[in-house]
This record gives sequence, structure tokens and C-alpha cells, in this order.
Amino acid sequence: MDEHSDGPLQWATPVGLVAAGWVLAALAAAWLLLADTAVDRVFIGAIVLALAAVSAHASICRPRLEADRSGITVRGVRGERRWSWPTVTIRVRRDRRLGRMVQSLELDTDADLVVLTRLDLGADPQDVADALHDLRR
Repeated sequence: MDEHSDGPLQWATPVGLVAAGWVLAALAAAWLLLADTAVDRVFIGAIVLALAAVSAHASICRPRLEADRSGITVRGVRGERRWSWPTVTIRVRRDRRLGRMVQSLELDTDADLVVLTRLDLGADPQDVADALHDLRR
């Protein structure tokens, strides 16, 4: 979370993780150039595309969530969506996945349900929800 004295609060995927994704995509692309068989090239090409797509999404969508006194903004690949506080319900959902307890932040509006994970936010979803509730007051 980036906190400015007068500015909005912002959450995003950690820069180091985004950079690691791009480095892995570049290494996979180099591996693709060294591949001998067509099957290897298809498999490695799929890995390159997946890593590049995830890294591009994390880069384009920075910051993923921004909040100020008037409402919240969520950035996605297709642009930003903004909602005022009266139209947003904030919840933290806890689910058991693969034997682990996983939390996600749910922002429920009149028309949309936005689900953000720790990976999207770069912070614990409960901490983000608490900050949003404090800002909303």
C-alpha cells in the first residue's frame, strides 16, 4: 500500500513480482529459440505466452485498487472503473483451497462484483478492507 498524506491509497501487485514475471518470460523466450523439435517449440511457446500475458496484465493494471474520500477505482485491462462509496459493499471472503485458507477482497457494487486477491493487492485483503472502511468513514 502506498499512503500519501493527502493523496489516495493505492494497492498493486509488488513490483518485484512483476519484474520477475518479465524476466521469466524473457528466459522462456530464449529457451524457445534453442528448442529443437516442433513439440518443444509449441510447449515452450505456450509458456512464453502465459508468462507474458500475466506480466502484461500486472503491468497495465497498476495500481490495481485506488481509494480516496469520494470512492474507489479499480484498474483492469479494459481501463478503470470508479464507484462512489454509497454504491460499494466491502467484504473479505475466506475459502479453503488446496488445504490452505485463502482470503479475497470483494467489492460488490450495483452492477459488478470485483474480487481481488493478495496477489492483486500486494497486501493482506483484510488489511485493505480495514483501510477502506476507515477511509469510507
